[in-house]
Amino acid sequence: MSGNIEGGARHRGWWRIIVWGGPAVLLLIPAVAMQFSDEVQWTAFDFIVAAVILAVPAALIELTMRASRSVAYRAGVVVALGTAFLITWSNLAVGIIGNEDNPINQIFFGVILIAIVSAFIANFRARGMALAMAATAVAMAATAIPAFMDGSVVVRLIAIFTALWLLSAWLFHKAATGQATVAAES
Repeated sequence: MSGNIEGGARHRGWWRIIVWGGPAVLLLIPAVAMQFSDEVQWTAFDFIVAAVILAVPAALIELTMRASRSVAYRAGVVVALGTAFLITWSNLAVGIIGNEDNPINQIFFGVILIAIVSAFIANFRARGMALAMAATAVAMAATAIPAFMDGSVVVRLIAIFTALWLLSAWLFHKAATGQATVAAES
């Protein structure tokens, strides 16, 4: 039995290195690049924002790893947080529609807000999270309408983000189905 405990601790150690080491490496890239190129010019504020948008998902992944044994649930959280991170990062860096100063880009933060609020409403339970992420996917797909009205052709990017939200919903659905199966067997 001690082999299982040690193996589990070793496994958690690798996850922690990935979850926290990845963001640390990403923060080091611009810091190092600034030493060798004048094209990379980050301010202290840029590093703070980057640290926050990297640390929040990492902390939530850490909490999920402790709270759930379901691989599907964990994967659903990782996909949802990764999608929210990609939307935030691309929107802050260059903007999804036009440039980062285009006010229509605020709708993408609204999609993330829908994901957050609906996750709280679902009380982070797998079945409710599946519905929450499906609703978020619908909201993401709906952003194509103002994108077209603005004359922007970002449909492929919106389709990718929508697919990621749907993947998260499917993973949560699998987690809920797995929980129902385990409950029925016991």
